[in-house]
Amino acid sequence: MSTVRRLRLLLPALFLAVTACTQSPAAPRDGARDESPAYGDALVEGTIGDASTLIPLLASDSSSHAVAGLLYNGLVKYDKDLKIVGDLAQSFDIAADGLTITFHLRKGVKWHDGAPFTSRDVLYTYRVTIDPKTPTAYAEDFKQVKSIAAPDDHTIRVTYGAPYAPALASWGNGILPAHLLEGKDITKSPLARAPVGTGPYRFKEWVAGQKIVLESNHDYFEGRPWIDRYIYRIIPDTSTMYMELKAGTVDMMGLTPVQYVRQTTGTRFTSLFNKYRYPSSSYVYMGYNLRHPLFRDKRIRQALTSAIDKNELIHGVLFGMGQKAVGPIAPGRWAYNSNVRDIVYDPGHAAELLAQAGWKEKNSDGILVKDGKPFSFTILTNQGNQQRLLTAQIIQQRLKYVGIDVKIRIVEWATFLKEFVDKGNFEVVMLGWTTSPDPDMFDVWHSSKTNPGELNFVGYKNAEVDRLLVEGRSTFDIEKRKKAYFRIQEIMADEQPYTFLYVPDALPVVSSRIRGVKPAPIGIGYNQIKWYVPKAEQVY
Repeated sequence: MSTVRRLRLLLPALFLAVTACTQSPAAPRDGARDESPAYGDALVEGTIGDASTLIPLLASDSSSHAVAGLLYNGLVKYDKDLKIVGDLAQSFDIAADGLTITFHLRKGVKWHDGAPFTSRDVLYTYRVTIDPKTPTAYAEDFKQVKSIAAPDDHTIRVTYGAPYAPALASWGNGILPAHLLEGKDITKSPLARAPVGTGPYRFKEWVAGQKIVLESNHDYFEGRPWIDRYIYRIIPDTSTMYMELKAGTVDMMGLTPVQYVRQTTGTRFTSLFNKYRYPSSSYVYMGYNLRHPLFRDKRIRQALTSAIDKNELIHGVLFGMGQKAVGPIAPGRWAYNSNVRDIVYDPGHAAELLAQAGWKEKNSDGILVKDGKPFSFTILTNQGNQQRLLTAQIIQQRLKYVGIDVKIRIVEWATFLKEFVDKGNFEVVMLGWTTSPDPDMFDVWHSSKTNPGELNFVGYKNAEVDRLLVEGRSTFDIEKRKKAYFRIQEIMADEQPYTFLYVPDALPVVSSRIRGVKPAPIGIGYNQIKWYVPKAEQVY
């Protein structure tokens, strides 16, 4: 599972080829069996983290957005081939100069409480997002809007003062119900725990730390989902989750590499489950709190990266199912700079850099000492993610070899975000970002986004990167954008605000009684409303 991430369109962006390893369901498929779609049953998905809020504007974690993605819609979305298409907007027109977008909203769409969806909801969502009193990490996109108007209940016209490349994609953000929120404090709204959206599923129940239950929206504008209930079960340990999967009480989860390679190959398992593998749109990193005196010197950060063997992580943690991360853009994307040189694994060079930064002497325990203080820090990561824990443990051993004492602290997901990440209360974090198809990363790296609760929580500030981030989003010229993002990656490779570790493959597994799962460049979740269970195989 990915962690804190950008909101934009909230779907995996996969530009590389998708491969699927599908098996036959356990039930025999003879000519007499009815395999046709049927309404009913439930899908139980295992997740290691509970949601924090079900108002997507206020959430910055993937657990919340995964649930919200079934409850809300944006004006647009990415289709299975990563093309932007209408969602709540039936269609849209873009002016020749690219500065004006006119959205033609669907008619007849209703909120889950029966109220009609109109342009009023879009105007409200825009206004509350840019309201300085709203604690959101996603205002920047809408701040680029010069004017917005609603000529009628089903038309929205947005004008930008200058070219803004992510403009259309930004309207994939979830639209909120004006009739329930307008004139009220959104931070105190009961919708945080009992949301009302327009999506394919309606909220039914939330038992904190245990489960979130959704029911199908029979009036959904794209058609009633075949599966009646979607249940997120919070199981903060992937080994326990896997046992639940085998026991039949979980239908879907993300496998760990060791589970994928060693524990899911037997005939019985492959008769009951289909597993998939494709390049994910996420990367895992070790992020340094740049406000901390220990990490202000880039030689220290370079040394830490040089002391870590990324190939060891890919083989030891991912079982080869992934690739090295060099920067904030994954290989295969059009903005990826393949000429950026990664800092290679070289403990001797790491020791030289540490010595240059004043860390030359070691104590009796073999730990570097400077001004009487040992070189020691804690890696903080979230509970339940065995992949990150193993990564941290391997890094702990590698850094000990060069004289650095590393401790590892595991914290429950919601607390991890609220008390540590959002407040900048950490030395080093091990986390992951899931990135959108557009390479704009203003919210994560711009120096204006370092306040509590925002996404540049490591406190990275670089004037050239600030300028390039603005340049990259302020033109429609793909070559100019590429030039800006290529240079950003060069700077990041030198400054190492993160140690970019690896890009893991996505490894979802789904019960074979669930039909209609069709892998595509975007992954498998894009068509969930069309997943179904034949009547004879329904178990709930």
